[in-house]
Amino acid sequence: MAKDLAKIAKQKKIKYFLISFVDLFGVLRSKLVPAEAIKDMQKSGAGFAGFATWLDMTPADPDMFAIPDPESLMQLPWNKEVAWLASDLWMNGKPVEASPRVMLKKQIGRLDKKNMILKSGVESEYFLVNPEGTAISDLRDTQSKPCYDQSALMRQYDLIKEICDSMIKLGWNPYQNDHEDANGQFEMNWDYSDSLTTADRHVFFKFIVKTIAEKYGLRATFMPKPFENLTGNGCHAHISLWSEGKNLFLDKGDKLGLTRLAYYFLGGILHSAEGLSAFFNPSINSYRRIDAPAPDSGASWSPSKISYTGNNRTHMIRIPDPGRFELRLMDGSVNPYLLQAGIIAAGIDGMEQKRDPGQPLFINMYTDGDNYPNLKKLPSNLEQALEHLSSNEVLLSAFGKKNITSYLKLKQQELKDFNSKETFSKKDSITDWEKINTLDC
Repeated sequence: MAKDLAKIAKQKKIKYFLISFVDLFGVLRSKLVPAEAIKDMQKSGAGFAGFATWLDMTPADPDMFAIPDPESLMQLPWNKEVAWLASDLWMNGKPVEASPRVMLKKQIGRLDKKNMILKSGVESEYFLVNPEGTAISDLRDTQSKPCYDQSALMRQYDLIKEICDSMIKLGWNPYQNDHEDANGQFEMNWDYSDSLTTADRHVFFKFIVKTIAEKYGLRATFMPKPFENLTGNGCHAHISLWSEGKNLFLDKGDKLGLTRLAYYFLGGILHSAEGLSAFFNPSINSYRRIDAPAPDSGASWSPSKISYTGNNRTHMIRIPDPGRFELRLMDGSVNPYLLQAGIIAAGIDGMEQKRDPGQPLFINMYTDGDNYPNLKKLPSNLEQALEHLSSNEVLLSAFGKKNITSYLKLKQQELKDFNSKETFSKKDSITDWEKINTLDC
C-alpha cells in the first residue's frame, strides 16, 4: 500500500510539498503544494501545461498531471517544512510515454520481467563559480594539477560539509568528497542503489548543490565544459546487474572479474554508444569535453573512441573491480533518468543478442589510440550524435520511434537556434549561447 502523504506531513511537520518532474532537457519543474492539499494531489496529481516545458506538446494539448511517487519523498534538510517528490506524468488517464521518468520505468519493467534489477551509482562533478559564471569562486585555486588539493578543498569546507550533511540526513550514505581535476571542481559520492532511486537522488543532488552554493553567494554548475583550459564535468556511472540478491556480473575466476552476461551487457553499450551519446552528452557544449585536447592538468579524462579496458581511465568503459564496470561517457548535462534508461536499453539488447564486446585494450588511449584506426569514434558534435540516435534500431525499438522522434525534434530546434547565432568549433572559445543555455543544466 502506498504511503499516505497527508499522514506523513502531520508526522514530520511538513507544510509544503514540491511535486516535481524532469523534462526531456533535464530541467527540474515543480509546483509548491500546501500539505492541506496533498491528499488530492497524491491521487490525481498536480496539473501542468506540457508545452510550457521541454516536452513535444502544443498549447492545444490538455493538462498533464504529475502524480507523485511517495517512495521518492525527501524532506529538505535545510528547510524541514518542505518535502520534495519525484513524479510520473499522466495525460488523459495514460502515462506520458515521452517523459524521462516514465521512459526509465519502462526499461526497468523490461528488466523486471527477467527477474533482474540494475544497480548503479553516479559520480557527478561540478564547478563552484562566481554568480556570473565567468570565473571559479576560489581565486587561490591555481595549481596546474589541483586534483585532491587539500587546501582548496578545505577552503570550501563549510559549503561542502552542508551538502554532505544533507545527504547523511537523507540516508544516502555519502562516503567521500574531493577536489577534482580542474581548478574549482568538486565531486561527492554516495552509495549505489537501484536505478530509479539513483536517478531520483541524482536529480535531488543537483538541486542540493545549486541551492547551498547560492546560500554561500556562489553558483554551482554541472556544465560539461565551462572553461576551455580546464577539465570538463563528467558524470560517470558504475553499473551492476542483480537478481535475488546475487550480483550477476561477478565472476571471480575471470581475468577482469566479469561474467559472460556482463560482457554481453557491456557489448550492448559499446554497440549503441554513438546513439547513446545523444542522451549521455545532450548539450552542444558536451562536445567540447568529448575528444577534447588536454587541459592545463594534462588529461581530459574523457573518451574519444568506443573501447573498454581494466582499471584504466583513458577508455570509455573501465572495469575497476570484479562485478561492476564504470561508464565514463556521460557528462554533467545528462538527464538523470535518460542516463539510467539508456544503459538498461542498450544492456538488454546486448544480453538478448549476445553482443561480443571483443577483447579489452590495455593501452593508454590518449597516447596510443591512433594505433587502432578500426576503433569507432564517438560523435564529435551534437548533430552527429542525433543522427546516430535517429538510425539506431536498438534505441528506436526500446523507447519507441514516436518518443525518440519527440526528443530529436526538440534537440534539432535547439541546434537551429544555436546555429542562427553562433558556430561550433572546438578550436574557438566557448560561446555566449552555450554559457547562457548550459551553465544551469
